[in-house]
Amino acid sequence: MNNLKNLAYAAGIPIIFVLLWSTGFTVSKLGLAYAEPLGFLSMRFAFAAGILLLVLLLFRKLRTRRLAITEIAHSAVVGILLQSIYLGGVFSSISMGIGAGLSALIVGLQPLLTVILASLWLRESLSGRKITGIALGLAGVLLVIVERGNLDGVLSVTGILFSVAALLGITLGSLYQKRFCTETPLIASLTIQFIASSLALLPFALLFESLQFDWQWQFMGSLAWLVIMLSLGAVFLFMWLIRRGEAGRVAALFYLVPPVVAIQALFLFDEKLSILLIGGTVMCIGGVAMVLLAPTKIAAD
Repeated sequence: MNNLKNLAYAAGIPIIFVLLWSTGFTVSKLGLAYAEPLGFLSMRFAFAAGILLLVLLLFRKLRTRRLAITEIAHSAVVGILLQSIYLGGVFSSISMGIGAGLSALIVGLQPLLTVILASLWLRESLSGRKITGIALGLAGVLLVIVERGNLDGVLSVTGILFSVAALLGITLGSLYQKRFCTETPLIASLTIQFIASSLALLPFALLFESLQFDWQWQFMGSLAWLVIMLSLGAVFLFMWLIRRGEAGRVAALFYLVPPVVAIQALFLFDEKLSILLIGGTVMCIGGVAMVLLAPTKIAAD
């Protein structure tokens, strides 16, 4: 019975993570209608950091020990990579005319790049089943994006570079977190990450944006959702998964995000499901299953 409960718990966390992470795309689109991207992100990270600081002050049991300077530095690097560069790169590329589909295609290479780099840097195994699963998931993502007709973005070189920066940010941030931050208390580490990411984006927002916000209920609702459910909920689960599993396996979960976003669009915007969309979703699920079920072993020296 205990094994069954543990299995259900282990399976439920990735599902909750994918569901939460996928809402970030639709909710961010709503919020960006009332604010510029870098200022919006800097405010989001600042609110998340403030909430976590309050939690640490109110609950002494969470302050397990004093962090070393190196732990603080490593956590700050992860925050800048995973938050500032990844999200800032995606939002900036779209604002420069890169279609959401093209940006998603570039960032969608993350599981493949993570598996390859994890095998070289973290010595994670690179089995034939894992490679096949990554390829199958990537093909499924391509079908979903092509079916939704999002490949008509303007080919801005600068915009593409921002998408590539986002790809490198989330890939290197995931690996860096696995390599250097697994022993750092999670809530303290997240607090530092959000402080660092907010401070990293703020100078660029001051230089290139007006920092004006239209405080409509839609903006406040999207900001609240992104802070609580994404920055605190989904990012917490992402870090938890990385600490307890291979970086490549966790990265494979991102293949499930585009199909879940498409299903959300079915209910929110009455977008229809097609054979290509259903087929792409099945391929994504199959590819992720192959990666998650591949044997775990350390690569040979």
